[in-house]
Amino acid sequence: NQRMASANTSWPEENFSCSICLDVFSSPVSTPCGHNFCRTCITKFWDEQVKYKCPVCNELFNTRPDLRVNILFSEMVEWFGTSVRVKEQPCVGPAEVPCDVCTGTQLKAVKSCLVCLISYCQTHLEPHQRVAGLKKHRLVEPMDRLDDRMCKKHDRLLELFCKTEQVCVCLFCTETDHKSHPVIPLKEEYEVKTAQLGKIEAEVKQLIQERQKNIQEIKDAVKRIKADSDREIADGVQVLTALMRRIEKCQDDLNQMVKEKLKSTVKQAEDLIKELEQEIEDLTNRSSEVKLLSHTKDHLHLLQTFRSLKDPPPPRDWTTVEVRPPSYVGTLRRSLDQLEETLNMEMKKLRDAELKMVQQYEVDVTLDPDTAHPRLILSEDGKQVHDGGVWKELPDNPKRFTRWGGVLTRQSFSSGRFYFEVQVKDKTESWLGVARESIDRKCLILLTPETGYWTLLYYKDVLVFRDDPSVRVPLRAELQKVGVFVDYDEGLVSFYDVEARVHLYSATGCTFGEPLYPILHPGPREHKGNNSAPLIISPVNQTD
Repeated sequence: NQRMASANTSWPEENFSCSICLDVFSSPVSTPCGHNFCRTCITKFWDEQVKYKCPVCNELFNTRPDLRVNILFSEMVEWFGTSVRVKEQPCVGPAEVPCDVCTGTQLKAVKSCLVCLISYCQTHLEPHQRVAGLKKHRLVEPMDRLDDRMCKKHDRLLELFCKTEQVCVCLFCTETDHKSHPVIPLKEEYEVKTAQLGKIEAEVKQLIQERQKNIQEIKDAVKRIKADSDREIADGVQVLTALMRRIEKCQDDLNQMVKEKLKSTVKQAEDLIKELEQEIEDLTNRSSEVKLLSHTKDHLHLLQTFRSLKDPPPPRDWTTVEVRPPSYVGTLRRSLDQLEETLNMEMKKLRDAELKMVQQYEVDVTLDPDTAHPRLILSEDGKQVHDGGVWKELPDNPKRFTRWGGVLTRQSFSSGRFYFEVQVKDKTESWLGVARESIDRKCLILLTPETGYWTLLYYKDVLVFRDDPSVRVPLRAELQKVGVFVDYDEGLVSFYDVEARVHLYSATGCTFGEPLYPILHPGPREHKGNNSAPLIISPVNQTD
């Protein structure tokens, strides 16, 4: 074998080729002169000749030579032929079917046998092309997973598709279990499914793109939220820093004012002390003169000197003189008034900023006539409502309010934030806010968050958030327009005086659990026509 391997690697291919057919020897035989030929080639050559000679050296033979097999040379030719055939065949690629017989390096299969259920390369297919019994086997184009491609019941190739049961079947199946079922070639169903896969792939690709877009939107939202948070902190720090500076100035002003008053009082006291000390000095000098004169024995001198004594200055009444402590009444209050003024200015800025922020969530809502109480009259654009004073005959509608004059909008909200404004000018009674979808519209009930209502009542200059108990809301001026802001996810309902730029009231920790509708109640029309002005859903004007 080593000798043959050496010959195989060092001898040229022509040494193993028949000089007649010029191909690798097939069943090589030797002539008496020592040359080799294919048995078939030399036999056919001599059959056509009168004289028998060697095709290579032309040596003549008296009789037709008895051809002998050169055993060693035949083995070498067989070895060489196998090696050449293997070398010429390609190895299996990624999408190709491998030969099931090859060991070591697998070659590409050229045929699959549906009887053996084995795939063969060109070399290992040779018996199926030579042996009579194997020639009867059904050879097809190479297929992988041959076991899976065969019908388990009939051991035949699955080459049809049953449309009724949506399974692959063999030809025998169409004559038995699937006899009455419509069947089509696998290729046709393959094309249908391929088209469906293409559609599914496009849909999946679109879903992926949508989710990638959602991811980007979430990232952008987080980025905006972070920016808003940074801005909120910066604004808060700015306001609080200004307030701290103002407080420090108030403290400095208070200290300076108290110290100045103290200094003035101390100076006054010091001046009084100096004046008193001067008087004491003058009186002491007079006392010394008087004492000295009183001890003289010279009558004439005493009388003459006495006349020259100065008259004392009129005495000052020191009983009424006092050092009064400085008055600090109002000093701290005036400082705090200044601080309050500064705080009010900052609060006004904050209220204005807060209102502008919630106004960004403005929604366009219109009133739904199918929910309006029969006494109510709506404008054609669905933006205004007032009490007409007359009960209209309307079709029975489960959505309609019948016990009190309310009306809902067409639009509802189940998440996120929304804001709308309602003009209440010239109203003596009205209320507005939001309500759950499931509220009772036919019975007279207490309108509170527990029953599904978050509303603000305006009645003769009194403002109340309706709850159990209700909450009185301070009102600084006549109410002109009310803004309603809802953060569904946070459970927040806030009301604003739009004209005054003032926050009125907020209900927090609310649980909604279902769609919310803006709700308006214009209040009853009084007998003298009072309260006939409409409630008007107004567009936001941020320049107010």
